[in-house]
Amino acid sequence: MRIKNPVIRPAQATDASALAACIDAAYAQYAERISDMPSVSDGCADDIANNQVWVAVQGEEVIAGLVLITGDGFMKLANLAVHPDHGGKGLGRKLIELSECEAKRQGFCEIRLNTHVDMPENVRLYQHLGWTEMARSGNTVSMNKRLAND
Repeated sequence: MRIKNPVIRPAQATDASALAACIDAAYAQYAERISDMPSVSDGCADDIANNQVWVAVQGEEVIAGLVLITGDGFMKLANLAVHPDHGGKGLGRKLIELSECEAKRQGFCEIRLNTHVDMPENVRLYQHLGWTEMARSGNTVSMNKRLAND
């Protein structure tokens, strides 16, 4: 059976529990090494209702999610998660590109995110994609990317 490419679409209220399960699966690999990791899937229904949320769906399964929040003069990439069964196929990069495109489309020239100091692979990925580390405070690494006006 041929596997189809996932469809990326705005999340619907009915996606909340599947998105939470996907996020939990994506972050499970970090749970052992990060003792102070907050719950990363709480509030999915609220995020879908109040923020900009996309899901990547393959068949009926939510395999990735993206949460964007508008800030004061910037867009914040609040959460990005790819189910580990679907990692390494460029889906995370596609969602990062979507976040940057959405920020630009909505008139923002900067996008920001926070990640955990004990997720150095994430820091390296974002740096590879043109993000800059702005600050470290406690266990938080704050990063941003200036978006070119096309």
